[in-house]
Amino acid sequence: MTGPFGAAPAGSDSPRPRHRFRRLRRSASLRALVRETRLSVDDLIWPVFVKDGDGADEPIASMPGVARRSIGSVVAAAEEAQSLGIPAICLFPYIEPHLKTEDCADVWSDDNLVNRTIRAVKAAAPDVSVMTDIALDPYNINGHDGYVVDGEILNDETVAALVRMALAQARAGADILGPSDMMDGRIGAIRQALEAVGHQGVTILSYAAKYASAFYGPFRDAVGASGALKGDKKTYQMDPGNSDEALRLVARDLDEGADMVMVKPGMPYLDICRRVKEEFGVPTFAYQVSGEYAMLAGAAQNGWLDHDKVMLESLLAFKRAGCDGVLTYFAPQAARLLG
Repeated sequence: MTGPFGAAPAGSDSPRPRHRFRRLRRSASLRALVRETRLSVDDLIWPVFVKDGDGADEPIASMPGVARRSIGSVVAAAEEAQSLGIPAICLFPYIEPHLKTEDCADVWSDDNLVNRTIRAVKAAAPDVSVMTDIALDPYNINGHDGYVVDGEILNDETVAALVRMALAQARAGADILGPSDMMDGRIGAIRQALEAVGHQGVTILSYAAKYASAFYGPFRDAVGASGALKGDKKTYQMDPGNSDEALRLVARDLDEGADMVMVKPGMPYLDICRRVKEEFGVPTFAYQVSGEYAMLAGAAQNGWLDHDKVMLESLLAFKRAGCDGVLTYFAPQAARLLG
């Protein structure tokens, strides 16, 4: 005798599943009690684009909902971050084309766009940590992260410029320096220079495993580097097919004085995030880059995906892969939902 759907009735001798995993999924309260991975506002760093002048925000067509902001608007964003509990923002400058040069001399000016923004943000929202980007590409007429001579990206000469850039940002009050250039030896050189002038407390979050990815396109639009870039970045950013190399790079950067490390991009490289965290056990971050954001935001804008659900699910994936936090353009929306 069977039940109405073919199942054995209660009291029969037919085998029953001993472990019914569905018991712990029966209600929201039970699911919350046994949840293994949690996402919180403490896990978020908000990347923000800054431009010179006092004009209105300039929407970035390839990044729905993201804009280039004036310094005053960035200050307002930092105050919003502080009110939402977002622990850090990361500044990326849009440099007007006529200001880009081959020597990139503006990168170490104490009064450049980024350094003025750092000071303004720290004055208005002191509880928010300010992270910066250390690379030459926004300032480089060639669009590269390093100096270019006869088509070659120069390593050591670029590192010397990056050191000067890092010191200027530290003087302006930056809390976290983010070398994203992928030049060899830059972490050690920056750390040594910071120590030598009394900036021992400045943190380095190294873009240790940064891949030569096709997911950066919208970002390059945002900082005005797309049209300037000559060639590609495959001679200094990582080959997407490499995994073991990422561990060697992380080990080197930690040895040279990095406090935290990053994997970039994020979602296509969750396996790298997991390997880094398991191997080193250090603060590990991922960057949910512009292309990842654009895919999700664009699909949601077209009604193909549920914006809030896919946003939170994508961010949770980083935590599940072992990341301690994530740089994401979704930060303010996620923070409001997470409360």
